[in-house]
This record gives sequence, C-alpha cells and structure tokens, in this order.
Amino acid sequence: MGLNARLHAEVLVFRGAIAESRHRVQCAVADDAGRLQAATDAPAGVTSFRSSAKPFQLLPLVERGHADRLGCSEAELAIMAASHSGSRQHLALVRGLLERIGRSGADLACGYHEPMDAESLEDLRRDPSLRSPLYNNCSGKHAGMLALAKAEGWPATGYERLDHPLQQLMLHTVAECCGVAAGSIQLGVDGCSVPVFGLPLAAMAHGYARIAAAMSGSTAGPEPRARALQRIGRAMVAEPVVVEGAGRLATDLMLAAHGRILAKSGAEGLMLVAEPGTGRGIAIKCEDGAMRAMGPAAVELLAALGVLRPEELKALDAHRLPVVADAAGHPVGRLEARVRTEVAADIRA
Repeated sequence: MGLNARLHAEVLVFRGAIAESRHRVQCAVADDAGRLQAATDAPAGVTSFRSSAKPFQLLPLVERGHADRLGCSEAELAIMAASHSGSRQHLALVRGLLERIGRSGADLACGYHEPMDAESLEDLRRDPSLRSPLYNNCSGKHAGMLALAKAEGWPATGYERLDHPLQQLMLHTVAECCGVAAGSIQLGVDGCSVPVFGLPLAAMAHGYARIAAAMSGSTAGPEPRARALQRIGRAMVAEPVVVEGAGRLATDLMLAAHGRILAKSGAEGLMLVAEPGTGRGIAIKCEDGAMRAMGPAAVELLAALGVLRPEELKALDAHRLPVVADAAGHPVGRLEARVRTEVAADIRA
C-alpha cells in the first residue's frame, strides 16, 4: 500500500546532557477506507487495543437504540467510553447509569483500583469502606456492558467472559469497524477482566478514521452505524474531562485542540486519535509500553502531522517535555521526542 510519508519517532530520556534511555515509537495514519497515509516502519505490527477500543465496545448500545431508550446524556456516553480518574463527577455518572438499570457497583466485574483523582483518593483514605469497583477507570465501560446485556435480554452473570453473547458482539463490532476478520483478532484478558483485542496498529487507525469520518458527516458506511459513531465521537469531544480527567493526556489534547480531535489512550503506551477535519485516524504506540513516553511522542507526532497547531503546543508543555526529577524533587532532566518525516509517495509498508 502506497504511503505519502514515512515517519521515524523515538523518545529520549535525558539526565542532564546524558541520553540514558530511548523509547522506540510506532505510528500509523489511515483514512476511513483503510488506506495508509503515513507510517513508521511497522504499521502491521500487532498489539493490544486496550482501552482505546472503548468507543467500539460502546457502539452496540448506541447503534441498537438502547442508549436512546435509557435517555443517555453526552456525559454518560463519554463515561462509558472513558478511562476515568475516579473523580466524584466520574463516580456519580457511573452510579446514575447503574441505578437506571437496577444495578450497583457490586455487579461490576472490573475489580477495584485506587483512583487517580486526588480528592477521591483522600475520600478513600478517610473511609476505606468506600472502596468498590466504581473507582476502576473502566467502571463506565462495564456499566454500559451491563446496560446492553439487560436491553438484549442476556444474563448479567458472566458478562465479562469471551463466551458471553455480549463479548462475542464486542469482538465482531471491533473487527467490522477496524476492517479485519473477527477470526484474525488475537485475544487476551484486559486489566478489567473483559476480553482484549490484538490488532495491527494500521487497523486501529482505520477504526478511528471511521469515527473521524462519521463525526464529520462524510462517511459512506451504513447509516445507523455512522450515526452511532458520530454520536459517540461527538460526546467524547464535548466531555473531554469525563473521557480521562484533569491533567491527563487525552483530555488535554482535546482541550488544546478546541474540539477538533478525539483522543483516547490505552494502557501500555497506546494513543488513538480521530481527526474529523481530515477524516484521518492516527494510532501511536510506544513499543516498550512506557506511558511516560506517550506524552512527548503523541504531542510531537501530532504536531508533525499537522494535527496540532503551533499555538496549541504551549498548553501541552507538561506532556511534551516532562521533567525528570531526583528523589528530593529537583529537576535533573527531561523527556524529549524526536520525530522525522520522509515524503515519498512510492514507499510501501
């Protein structure tokens, strides 16, 4: 497949003037027909979709009309596609969804982990009895899955298992949106106990390009699906703090771009971006899974691709050039991304 540009990207970790570590970064840029427009040297490399798959895991609830029947707001759609920080706002949204379907945090299969939100963390330190799966950053996704199971008449028991009809529907929805055969997807178990999908980076970019095209109204895909993807994408962009949280990368990217892009991170150094203005989907992966490298990598790649404008970069300095500190808290170094592009229309992936 012909490319417009070959990309080269890495993140260096400096301690003083010493480049002591190096993170290799892969990137794939695709349109909604699956054509690669730009890529590093391994766009066909398979990795796990992790939480970046959440818009597609939410899709059946919206596409089948269940979200309308539940009266879901934009914030509630965003929390079901979120990797949230466990703030009080996030918890209230998840509780509200669960209450409407007659469920509670005890019904979530995602398990508990401590919130990233400082206020909620203090709440739990004062009262450890508050601990529940609601604080898991995937609790909104799980609430959406329980809502879908109820709407379809499927049992809630075992909804997280691969053999449950809900998870089979998730698998086929991800495959269809990303342009691959369901049987070709490698499967594992995500950190929140549901199946996780192994896909080529280029296929992930293809899926997000479909979101971008749907958001812009230019998609040629099936109308109900396009409308559902549009609704999900626009809800996430309208509620960036719900999608992740204050100070987090995907939230700050959407805020800095003033709603021109959708961004969604995944664990182990993954970031997906949909750009409605160009219809592009962009997948970025730090090969070693280091989340510390994702900020510099994502900001510099998005700037090099023309997604982020020069005047928007200042608001992203904390992610673009994060500080390395010593044990006393003194700055002693930095992380810095190096991105290079080679324009060559005849390069083949």
